[in-house]
Amino acid sequence: MNGLFDRILTLNLIATTLVFYVAARIYVLPNLNRLNPRAVLIPILLLHSLRHLGLMFLTRGATYPGLPQQFAYPAALGDFVTAVLAFISIFFVVRGSKAARPFVWLFNIVGTLDLIDAITLATIHNAPPFMGPAYWIPAFWVPALLVTHYITFVILIKHWKDNA
Repeated sequence: MNGLFDRILTLNLIATTLVFYVAARIYVLPNLNRLNPRAVLIPILLLHSLRHLGLMFLTRGATYPGLPQQFAYPAALGDFVTAVLAFISIFFVVRGSKAARPFVWLFNIVGTLDLIDAITLATIHNAPPFMGPAYWIPAFWVPALLVTHYITFVILIKHWKDNA
């Protein structure tokens, strides 16, 4: 029975990602052809600008003692770097700058790799039992981030013609 409880975060991560993906398939993806990429990217970039919240993995009280540092530091710092890249990208996208597309690509690749790395490290180092109140980050926040990274890749590859 204990193994089941150790896998609840995995179940939450998968199920919540599925729900966010279904919402994207119903509400966002079918409308990308008629929307300006900027109209979709700005809210996504604003959402990812809040990834500084991943620094909670380094905060006493937000996690339980024993959270593996091999997970906590890369996850927190990767989220922070991604938040900065997303925030900078907002200004380029809003201005229609030629730097917008390369910055959005950079943000999206770095952010996606950060999430894959964090999920992998959390699994390898058995971080879930020590996440404490920060458990909501991988259970709710990470699925939303994964799906919005996917939407951003779709926009970059199929829908962004020249400047947004």
